[in-house]
Amino acid sequence: MVKKEASVIDWAGLSQEMECLLRLKASPVAYKRLEKLEELDEIPEVIRLDRRASFCQVPALARIMGMTVAATRDNFGERCARINGLAPTTEKQVAWEANAFATGWFANVEEARKQMAEYPLVPPGEAVVLAPLASSKFDPDVILIYGNPAQMMLLMNGLQFKDYERFHFFFIGEGSCADGLAQCYTSGKPALAIPCMGERAFGAVTEDELVMALPPGMMAKAVEGLRALKSRGIGYPIMYLGPLCNPSPILMQIYPEWWDRR
Repeated sequence: MVKKEASVIDWAGLSQEMECLLRLKASPVAYKRLEKLEELDEIPEVIRLDRRASFCQVPALARIMGMTVAATRDNFGERCARINGLAPTTEKQVAWEANAFATGWFANVEEARKQMAEYPLVPPGEAVVLAPLASSKFDPDVILIYGNPAQMMLLMNGLQFKDYERFHFFFIGEGSCADGLAQCYTSGKPALAIPCMGERAFGAVTEDELVMALPPGMMAKAVEGLRALKSRGIGYPIMYLGPLCNPSPILMQIYPEWWDRR
């Protein structure tokens, strides 16, 4: 096996600190597209899928079971393969997919084709590999973070703590790997997605979970922001006070000068 140089980024430390700050149920997941299959030889303890699968299942193997998993074109159906850059987009495939989705998710073929024209695709490659980010097996192209809406809200607040920007998110319907993973990969921006039926049925994503696809270069920024918010008394879990109490004691901690103006 070819020995790979260690990353200069402490992925394990960043992952563990985010898990602690947000009390995540599972480690963030590292995703990487490989241009050549031979690049898998540089990744230690990688397991190559030996069966057909939906892509939704692969992040679950990493985040729930702690596995480092690689998949190629042979493992996926056409749609999963195309979104992950493992198969080209051809008119034959577009026609097949549009007809298939017209019998389920959309009113007709024309509506299905509108969706297909909208979603982003990961650039072409020969394999993808996913692992718990904390394992530091490779430098990721995208980091996938699963959590409930409160955790995702605070994660985005952490990202906005410095260098504020308004985030924009997408929903193409069935296919949250396009809304999250592929959107982040192609745009270089954080992408929050509502997990689709496939992720919930095959990927063990629970009803209260969302997924954030994060550019690796923003992982440290997110942790730094979360750390700063926590120092100001803003963190997870969020205290539930309800609608019948006087909120002054809590609000005075967060907005002391503003709350005194009455």
